[in-house]
Amino acid sequence: MLKRIMAASAVLGCLALPLAAQGHAAAAGNEMTMTGQVIDLNCNTTNGASGPAHKACAQACAKAGVPLGILASDGTIYVPVSSKPGDPQNSKLDKFAESKVTVTGTHRMVGGLHTIEIKTVAAAS
Repeated sequence: MLKRIMAASAVLGCLALPLAAQGHAAAAGNEMTMTGQVIDLNCNTTNGASGPAHKACAQACAKAGVPLGILASDGTIYVPVSSKPGDPQNSKLDKFAESKVTVTGTHRMVGGLHTIEIKTVAAAS
């Protein structure tokens, strides 16, 4: 009986391997260019902190791992993401904390969340 259970478990394990090896395909998105303010998502959404007086705090939070986002003029917050696993995005934005930027990238709407995979970012003029 134990041999049957072990054999069945081995067969099921071998059948499950191809499923486990499949990666997740990136959701389709559209290319866009937008202008907005780089914000500290935590401070901005919990206590409304933003602007030049909050810049040092936002940069410190970003270095500690708190995600930065981009607040568009229409009030939409975009969360920077990457299709590569383990690819943090704060390093692309931390020098622009609490400043206006122009970003080009791939916009995706997933589960009510606006994301942008950044291709270029520059200070807005």
